[in-house]
Amino acid sequence: MSEPVLEAAGLRKVYPTRAGADFTAVDQVSLTLEKGETLGIVGESGSGKTTVAKMVAGMIPVTSGETRLSGKTLAASGRSKADKRDIQYIFQDPVSSLNPRMKVRDIIAEPLKLYFKLSPKEIDARVDTLLGDVGLPLEYRLRYPKELSGGQCQRVGIARALAAEPSVIVCDEPTSALDMTIQSQILELLKDLQRSKGVSYLFIAHGLEVIYSISHRVMVMKEGKVVEEGETADIFHRPQHPYTQSLIGAIPRIQIPQFD
Repeated sequence: MSEPVLEAAGLRKVYPTRAGADFTAVDQVSLTLEKGETLGIVGESGSGKTTVAKMVAGMIPVTSGETRLSGKTLAASGRSKADKRDIQYIFQDPVSSLNPRMKVRDIIAEPLKLYFKLSPKEIDARVDTLLGDVGLPLEYRLRYPKELSGGQCQRVGIARALAAEPSVIVCDEPTSALDMTIQSQILELLKDLQRSKGVSYLFIAHGLEVIYSISHRVMVMKEGKVVEEGETADIFHRPQHPYTQSLIGAIPRIQIPQFD
């Protein structure tokens, strides 16, 4: 069996409080992620799922535990440029995550300039390719984020993440700010990109419907701990933990009226 592209073992995040008693946001969370796989992390607000994602991505320091990328142990904080490049992040709010003063071309070009030694001509060509990858017309290069819809902004955010050529992308509720039709389009885009590029996703979501549609495996979190994990079909059709059962039981079901 091949080595997982990403492993986290015993991740713990503790925040001091004014009252003097520390708050444990994440407690002993472990996970693995294979190449080309999506691990969905689901749980209510405050369950610790985004904290896990940000620790894995190196965006916040780890209190204890470790993260390994292709067998290499990553620093708890202050990671190298190469390690940062290999784990990219797609944010929840597609509009506020983009610099409003920068044109689309420059937003996507940022990681290209940071991580690769490319000429201006090579950067322009790569930006054009990435725009095509995410389904945006080339003329969008010269637009500002305010001139785009929320779904288009998220496509730019995806292109920016892909520009670094990462092995792992953390998707932090990337469709929650979008309407249902656009959500579906973005999810299909992410799945297409995974198939074509072999990238792995750590996918954070509130909505179980979203998790079901994109994840190969699911990890359920509550109060900073993992309460259940397994293959997506097993979690949804044979949930074991009462909390998981309650989440699945709360999924809205369309009631079709009966007519005579």
